[in-house]
Amino acid sequence: MERRQAILAAAGLLGMPVSSRSAVAAPALPDPALAERDPDKYWARIRREQFVLPEARAFMNNGSLGVAPKPVLHAVADFLHRGAAMAMPDQEYPRWGYEDMDAHRGEMAAYLGCKRDQLAFTHNATEAMSVIANGIDLRSGDEVVMTNQEHGSGKNPWFLKRARVGITVREVPIPLPPSSQDDIADRLISAIGPSTRVLFFSAITTATGLIFPVRKICDAARAKGVITVVDGAHLNGQVAARIEDLGCDYYAGSPHKWMFAPAGCGILWGREEALEKLWPVIVTGGWDNPARKAARFMSVGTNNRAIFEGMLAGVRFANAIGPERIYARIHALAREARERAEKLPFVKLLTPADDRMYGSLVTFEMSGVDPERFSKLCAERKIWTLPGTARMRVSTHIHTRRSDIETLFRTIEDARKA
Repeated sequence: MERRQAILAAAGLLGMPVSSRSAVAAPALPDPALAERDPDKYWARIRREQFVLPEARAFMNNGSLGVAPKPVLHAVADFLHRGAAMAMPDQEYPRWGYEDMDAHRGEMAAYLGCKRDQLAFTHNATEAMSVIANGIDLRSGDEVVMTNQEHGSGKNPWFLKRARVGITVREVPIPLPPSSQDDIADRLISAIGPSTRVLFFSAITTATGLIFPVRKICDAARAKGVITVVDGAHLNGQVAARIEDLGCDYYAGSPHKWMFAPAGCGILWGREEALEKLWPVIVTGGWDNPARKAARFMSVGTNNRAIFEGMLAGVRFANAIGPERIYARIHALAREARERAEKLPFVKLLTPADDRMYGSLVTFEMSGVDPERFSKLCAERKIWTLPGTARMRVSTHIHTRRSDIETLFRTIEDARKA
C-alpha cells in the first residue's frame, strides 16, 4: 500500500491522472494473431488497455506532443519512488547530468540504428539543435542554407548564430505539394553556393509532414564539402529509418512525439569525426575528455533521470508491439485521412498523393471554415488537434481510431456550414 501511494503521489506531480488506472502496470499486450485476424479490434484493445486516454477523447496532435502509454507512466513513477527511497542498485545516484548512461544509450542506439558513443540524451530536439548550431565553428560570411519549411526551434538557433557571428542564412522555398522527392533534393542541392558551410533541413517537416530524401541530399552535400544537419524530430517512431543510414553529420530527435516517451527527453547524434569538432554549450566536469565522445554533451548538471527511464520504456513498448506493425497502422490511418480530405471540394491538399512522401502526418488547407467555430466544436466534441486555423494538420498514432477521423471531418464540415 505504501509503495502504491508513493507512485500515486509521483503521478500527481507529473500531471498524470491520479487513479489506479494510471498507477498500475499495464496488462499484457493482445495476441499478435489478433492484429492479423481483426486489426481494428486489436488496436482498440491497445488503446483501451495500454493508454489512459478517455474514451471520449479524439487525439490527433502527436506531431506536437505524443501520448505516453501506461508502461511509460509506470516506469517514470516507479523510478521516482525508488530514487526517493534511495533504493538504487550499487548506491547509484537517481539522476543524470554527470553520468554517461552507457546501458541506456546502448539500448536507445539499437532502436535508432546507430552506435552508442555517437548518441547523447538531451531535454528535447530544440536543445539538441541549439547545441549543434552553437557548437559548429562558423565565421562571418559563412552561409547556412535551409528550407522554408523548418520549425522555429530548428531555424532560430541559426538566426542566433547570425546575430552573434554574422553568418548568412538563406531559405530555399519548397512547393506545396512538391512534385517528387527528387524535386526536393534538386532544389536543396542546387542551392549550395561557394559560401555554404551548412545545409540544414528536416527529415520530415513539422507543418506538412513531407518526407525528404535525406540520404540523397546528404551525400551530395558531403561531396561539396558541406556539413549536413538534420532535424529528425518527426522521423523516429513515425517511419522506419536508421540514423546511420541517413548520411548526415548531425541529427536532433524528439522521442516524445512518435516514440511514446514522456516530455523532457531528446536526442543528439553525430558522426564520430563531426562530434570531435563540435563545441559543447553547457558544461561541467568531463566536457573536454574526447574519450567520452557523445557523452560529453550530456555533462549538463543534475537532471531527472526518471524521464529517460520512461523513454526506454517507450522503446520497449514499441518493440513489443513491433515497429513495422506500428508504422503500417499509423500510415494506413493517415492515408485514410488524406483520402477523406481529397473528397472535399473546399480542401487543398499539401500532402502529395505519393504515400512514400508522408508517414502519419497529413496537412491540407480549408476554405470557408470558420476557425473560431471549428475550435469551439473541437472542444465540445473532445477533439484535440492544432488550434483553429485554415490549415489542418492531422497526425495519427496507434491510439487513433477510425471513428476519430470520422468525427474530425464531420466537425470540419459542420464548421463550414455555419
